[in-house]
Amino acid sequence: MRSSGRNNRGSGSGSAGRNPRGAGNQRDDKQKRAGRPRPEERRYDVGGTSQGGGPTGGPKGGPKGGPKAGGAKGGPKGGTGAGRGRKPGGPSRPREYDAQIEERNRARHSKPQVKLPKTFGEQEGERLQKVLARAGMGSRRACEELIDQARVEVNGKIVTEQGLRVDPEKDEVKVDGLTVATQSYLFFALNKPAGVVSTMEDPDGRQCLGDYVTNRETRLFHVGRLDTETEGIILLTNHGELAHRLTHPRYGVIKTYLAAIQGPLPRDLGKQLKNGIELEDGYARADHFKVVQNTGKNYLVEVSLHEGRKHIVRRMLAEAGFPVDRLVRTGFGPIPLGDQKSGWLRRLTNTEVGMLMREVDL
Repeated sequence: MRSSGRNNRGSGSGSAGRNPRGAGNQRDDKQKRAGRPRPEERRYDVGGTSQGGGPTGGPKGGPKGGPKAGGAKGGPKGGTGAGRGRKPGGPSRPREYDAQIEERNRARHSKPQVKLPKTFGEQEGERLQKVLARAGMGSRRACEELIDQARVEVNGKIVTEQGLRVDPEKDEVKVDGLTVATQSYLFFALNKPAGVVSTMEDPDGRQCLGDYVTNRETRLFHVGRLDTETEGIILLTNHGELAHRLTHPRYGVIKTYLAAIQGPLPRDLGKQLKNGIELEDGYARADHFKVVQNTGKNYLVEVSLHEGRKHIVRRMLAEAGFPVDRLVRTGFGPIPLGDQKSGWLRRLTNTEVGMLMREVDL
């Protein structure tokens, strides 16, 4: 009976001793996985008492005094260890976030300054296709095609790229070798009837050139003159330099006339006119002469010359012995009168303006 009791007690105590130790081991494993130290490894500041009261104070002092002195429950809250949920020694989240923001700001401001395209800044001049379109060379799209076809040049250089800016007041723009009037200039050709005075205003109230352009806001002036009884083409413009060069003897712009005279005509009349006819103010020479039509004694002759003296054609033919019955100017430089009716005013084309400018080196 005694032996069995001992055996029972031994077995009971042994099983009881083994079971608590197994539970403790499991609890320790859970604490390790949770990242918390075992209770016996915790150290608490109890105000001057020896640390680790549990092991030194015996079975009674350790477990009972632990909680009173800030044991397992009070220790972690009042201790100096790392806070719950934070790794010991690691930076806090707000600081990391601030550092990232600061790093991004530095990276943003450390980049080289982006240069804006030229179209966003204030630039001088106008786009070439816009200038050409305003000058009457066609739509902007058509002017862009002229540039793509290498038909446009600025200051002597062919333009191959779109978007070039030019100064209409200073830059020389040409299309197919002909200068384009890029400024606000007007060019007209009038078929002046007989009896119209070659002035823009007449104090005597006679019909004058100004009567044909009264609705123009820009002041125009005539290029050269035609006497009152002479008909034909006369140019009107507000381009002063062009008008000056067209009438200056230095540039020798050819004017062509049809004159109705009475014959018969000698065969050497053209030679006489080309060699020069002596007038009261000097010799006058024709550049070209030909008979256009002959009906009986009536002759229609064409005379071309570059001089611009007053009544020069009438005076030359009269001096040669053939007074003029009717005189019509049919061409001024490269601009022909064509089939333009008497008294009609038409605007010159851009090609015609370019031809005029090339004639006088503009």
